[in-house]
This record gives sequence, C-alpha cells and structure tokens, in this order.
Amino acid sequence: MYMIGQHLIRRGHKVRTTTLTQVIVITHAYSPDRVGIRYLSAGIKVYYVPYGVLVRQDTLPNFFGLMPVLRSILIRERIQIVHAHQALSSMAHEGLFHAKCLGLKAVFTDHSLFGFADVGSILTNKLLRFALTDVDHVVCVSHTGRENTVLRAALHPENVSTIPNAVDAHQLYPDPAPCRDGGICVVVLSRLMYRKGIDLLLEAIPPLCEQHPDVRFVIGGDGPKYVELEQMRERHMLQDRVELVGAVRQRDIRAHLTRGQLFLNTSLTEAFGTTIIEATCAGLYVVTTKVGGIPELLPPSMMRLAEPCAEAIVDAMSHAIEYIRSGKHDAMAQHQRVASMYSWAETTQRLETVYARAMAAPQRSATERFQRYLAVGGPVGGPIICLVVAAQMILALILEWVIPDASIPRVP
Repeated sequence: MYMIGQHLIRRGHKVRTTTLTQVIVITHAYSPDRVGIRYLSAGIKVYYVPYGVLVRQDTLPNFFGLMPVLRSILIRERIQIVHAHQALSSMAHEGLFHAKCLGLKAVFTDHSLFGFADVGSILTNKLLRFALTDVDHVVCVSHTGRENTVLRAALHPENVSTIPNAVDAHQLYPDPAPCRDGGICVVVLSRLMYRKGIDLLLEAIPPLCEQHPDVRFVIGGDGPKYVELEQMRERHMLQDRVELVGAVRQRDIRAHLTRGQLFLNTSLTEAFGTTIIEATCAGLYVVTTKVGGIPELLPPSMMRLAEPCAEAIVDAMSHAIEYIRSGKHDAMAQHQRVASMYSWAETTQRLETVYARAMAAPQRSATERFQRYLAVGGPVGGPIICLVVAAQMILALILEWVIPDASIPRVP
C-alpha cells in the first residue's frame, strides 16, 4: 500500500482529480507509538484508528464499530474509492461494507489462497462471498489467485483482474562481494508457521548439511515454529551451520538476503510470494515449492521448483548448490531482468485502469443491494445479511442526523 500510494501521488493524485481525490491509508493503531494521524514520505497520510486488537495485530470483528470514524474520515478527505486488502481483515471488509452504504466505489485486493474442504476455509469463503457481493472490482496478485477467488466468492470473471505485486529494484540489489568465507549460504525469510512449510524446512536442513559440508543456513523470521527450529538445530548439533536471526525489519531485508547466494522457500500455499521476487532481485538463485501462483513468477533460469515434500526439496537444493558452485549464476544480470519484469510504476498504472473502471460502474440503489445479498445468501443467509444492511442504513441516517455531512470540515 505504501509503494502504491507513493506512485499514485507521483502520477498526480495528490490533488483532487476526476478519478481520485486524496491518497490516504486507514489502519488500526499500533499503541503506543503509532496513533492518530501520521505523514509518510511523498505526503501519504495515515490514519491510525483506535480499534480493538486481539492478538498478533488481529482486530476484533464487528459490523458497525468502524462506521462513525470511517464516515468522518472519508467525508473529510473527499474520498471516492475505498480500496481494501486481505481476505481475513475485518477492518478491510467493514471498510468495503460501509463505503457502499455511503455511496462510494469499492475495490478489493485478495492476496491469499484458500481451500474448499475444511471448516475454516468454508466459513472464510462464505464471508468473502458476502463481502464482495457489492464491490465494484476485485484484484488478485496472480492468475492462480484469480481463479481461486472467482470460485470462492462466486464472482463473474470479468470483474476480477490480475495485477502482480512488484519490488523496488533500487533498494534490492546484489552484494558486489557475496560470501567472503568461500562457502555457500542459504537464506530463508518467512513467517515461521505451518502454512509457510516450516515443517518441510525442519526435515530438509539436516540431510542438506550432511550432504554439503560447506553449506550453512541463515533463517529470518518469527512465529510459532521458531522453537522447533531451535530444537532441530540442537538435536543435530548444527549451531555453527544454522543461524536464527529472528524477525527482520523491512529496512534490513536487503542486508539479510545478500548474506547468501541461494534462497529457499518451502510454503505450502502461496498466491504470489513477494519474498521470492525480492530475493531474486537481490541476486539470489531461488529454490521453492511448486504451489499456488509461484510457478507464474519467474522463468526456470531464475528458480528451481520442487514438490512440497522434504525429499524433493533436498534434491532441488542439491542441484541448485551445484549450479552455484559452477559459477554460471550471474546475480547482476538477474537483478536487471527482475527490475524490468516487476515495477511499481507499471503496477500502479494498471491499478489506475481498475479505478477508472470502478468509477464508471453504475451506482446501485438500496433495492439492488438487497436483491444481490438475497441472491447470494439464499433462503437463510440472505435475510440475515439484509437485516444487517438495513441496520447499517439506519445507523448511517442516525450519524447524518447527529453529525451532518455539511458540518464535517473538508481537507483543503
């Protein structure tokens, strides 16, 4: 969002135009430091809304708690389009929900893949189907993600676009003198949790260290699997071969990546895989599991795919290690190719097309909104969500009576 906001402002959206007004970001407060209103570089304004946080920055879901403050912000900033991210963000879904009630356009970006069989996925897909019933356009970060979202939310394919993420190539470039000790360093950067395939990593590291005495691992990230990685390291006596650095700050990502020549990703599901693109841009050769949208990212000359099992990962890593030893890998040439393939300027330009399409979409009446929710929800869920929408409209009328639109000062 930060990079997209910067490029939108550079393209002239800082002042009011016929497409967008101000470019702002609304998120929940990160107490005690990030509260209130802050300004980032390029003039991006961030509203840190006081919002109940449960654990790990997850907010308490509700239908109406955000509406009073969100209404004031949107009216004050003269916003015309609300762009929400993440399928599991309660704040994002509420933002879309209230934006349509206020007569604004709504765009949603889905960054995740979900299944169709387990209880969690079924409930998430049902929620997503309700949330996207009234949006004007949906964006996915890969073609695989697009197909997944179309099926999960029962959307018309014409209303879903694919716009990949990008990287800032000026911030991610190869180290001119990598690996000064003569060995091969494998870098991992991931949230240390089950869906990121850390169990596969736990199985793959010991045999790789046994087969290749000059290989060491540098693992960045934090999460519930951190302790298991420590236990694996101690069990196999790999303290001098496996380094756990913990959470890596955004500004330190390049320094972490350029410590090695290989990047290993073991995700079990991935819609896009931004860290893969970042590692490739930093000059690392990538070995990754063949899941989700990952095969779409790069040509075979830049990464090696493996099935999501420990034996396949060990085999793929062994081939990649031999490739690095052969000296055929050109980190700088790879960096230049990735920089031309993934650009925030191009991503923003494509996103502007989506915004223009959303602005051109006809405004739906209250009756049309109710009809759409009834059609999606069926005989049970339809009336329930319609009652929620009706309560939302009543709340909007109450807010207009208590805090009239005309009484809210506009940003100059």
